[in-house]
Amino acid sequence: MAAVLQSTTNPLAGMMQKGIIEQLTGETGEPDRVAQAGRALAERALPALRESLNAELASAVDVEIDDVTVGRFAQARPSEGTFGTMAVAASETSPDALVLVSDAAAAALLVTALFGAEPDQPITPIDREPTATELDVIALTFEVFARVINGSGERSMTIKLPIPEPLAGKELAKRSLRDGPAVTLRFRLLLPGGSGTISLTMPQRVLLKHRALPEGEANAADPRWGAHFGEEIMRSTVDLRATLAMERMTLGEIADLEVGQVLALPEGAQASTQLSSRGRTLFVCEFGKLGQNYTVRVSEEFDARKDFIDGLLPG
Repeated sequence: MAAVLQSTTNPLAGMMQKGIIEQLTGETGEPDRVAQAGRALAERALPALRESLNAELASAVDVEIDDVTVGRFAQARPSEGTFGTMAVAASETSPDALVLVSDAAAAALLVTALFGAEPDQPITPIDREPTATELDVIALTFEVFARVINGSGERSMTIKLPIPEPLAGKELAKRSLRDGPAVTLRFRLLLPGGSGTISLTMPQRVLLKHRALPEGEANAADPRWGAHFGEEIMRSTVDLRATLAMERMTLGEIADLEVGQVLALPEGAQASTQLSSRGRTLFVCEFGKLGQNYTVRVSEEFDARKDFIDGLLPG
């Protein structure tokens, strides 16, 4: 008697398998890409975090990137039995776009830095529910972190500011977090007397929507690429140098130059001043004077091809 085996599909088993895979890889299936986007966000935010945070404190606090990890959103809350503090911020696209958590050591460090206590004294973590004043200090810090991470303009993560008041103790125990793939940016605050940690957790979909380009679109000429990095680039400062054209000289003639010797400018030199930055010529300008100040007026963009051809022609 022959037995006939029939394969059956178990929907519950398929859902469990999908859930396990999602926990390992996240909803994108590309945990490395998510981690890289999170790391890039943390590194871009770090200078502004240092500046903005220390503008509010009496003692200078250093800020470092401690870690960037891919995990689960429900794991963002402080561990059970610890005296952490948490706030949940919403955005235009998500009711829980950002979870901010301060550990007990960071809370004590911030109080020390704000009220000008001796920064060299050892930091004693707050092993109790924080007072109203301590919660105000943590709220101030959370607001700084949320504002910097949010960004501005087209790259804004649309986080709703100001963020809600931080929760601790019994109020924190009542607050639940939904689960799902997430990424956590962990920053370490440092004083000579100790350190503490501020963690920022956001859903992977929120991070990738605002802070990661689709694959194949990493092109500097693409306007989306410009929107992605343009804000940081435009804040950069560079030195400009205006250069007047001189006559051609041999190395022997240059070696014979003496202090005080006067060199005549060729005709038209003032109308062909070149404006450059970091070794790259940007514009052709006219050199002049306005009152007691020398001036440079931009005439046209520098054309490298035209300049090369002109250099081949006899003067």
